[in-house]
Amino acid sequence: MPANILVVDDSGTMRGMIKRTLAISGLDVGEVYEAANGIEALAQMDQHPISVVLLDINMPVMNGIKLLQRMRDDHRLRGLPVIIASTEGSEPRIAELLRAGARGYVRKPFRPEQLREVLLPIIGVGQSTVPSDPHHQELAF
Repeated sequence: MPANILVVDDSGTMRGMIKRTLAISGLDVGEVYEAANGIEALAQMDQHPISVVLLDINMPVMNGIKLLQRMRDDHRLRGLPVIIASTEGSEPRIAELLRAGARGYVRKPFRPEQLREVLLPIIGVGQSTVPSDPHHQELAF
């Protein structure tokens, strides 16, 4: 069953790049929804069946840490896998996010194969798609 993904990032450009990366990834992806901050993300999670959240940390209105905490306090959302996609790279911060319930981390800028690698254990490979060869992939986000 294809996974519906929610991309939460305040940069519309980054959301678009992630969507394009998911489209060529070979992963079993269904719908890809977008949110520019944690408040919008909560609304999207109320309106759509989400399988995985790709979450930036540094955003206005409600940042990724607060959203992750809200999700873990909500019995409906606490089991939803969250992958952090952020420029935040300090080891203590990453450890804090993993302790708070994040299932994985990819540091921006990332290569498409890095995003695929972190999502693969959660989503799996689509039946009708073929993963792109990472040696020929020149995009970096």
